[in-house]
Amino acid sequence: MQPATLYGIANCDTIRKARRWLEREGVAYEFHDYRKHGLDAELLESLAGALGWQAMLNRRGTTWRRLPAATRERIDTQSALALMRENPALIRRPILRTGDRHLLGFDETEYEELLLRHA
Repeated sequence: MQPATLYGIANCDTIRKARRWLEREGVAYEFHDYRKHGLDAELLESLAGALGWQAMLNRRGTTWRRLPAATRERIDTQSALALMRENPALIRRPILRTGDRHLLGFDETEYEELLLRHA
C-alpha cells in the first residue's frame, strides 16, 4: 500500500482525532498542513477532481459565514477553488489520500476499511 497523506490544518479537532487513530493503528502517514506547507492550485484541483469541490467546501464554519452574501450565493467551481486556496479553513477536514483513494472527513470505519482491511 502506498503511504497515506492526511491534509488539513494542525489545530483542527477532527484532524487531531484522525491523527490519533492513524498513530494508534500504526498507519504510516504524512501530514500536509495547508498553513505550513501551502496549498497550490495543482494539489487543490487534484483533490477537488477526486472528491468534488461541493463536498470539499465547508459551509458550516465561521470562515464561510464571514464571506459576503453575494460571494456565497454566486459560488461556482472557479470561485470555490480560489476561495479555498486563499482560505484553507474553507476546506472540510481531514482529507486522507492513499494512492488514488480519497476520504473526506474522519470516520473510523471508513479509515479501517481503506487502510487496514485493504492493506
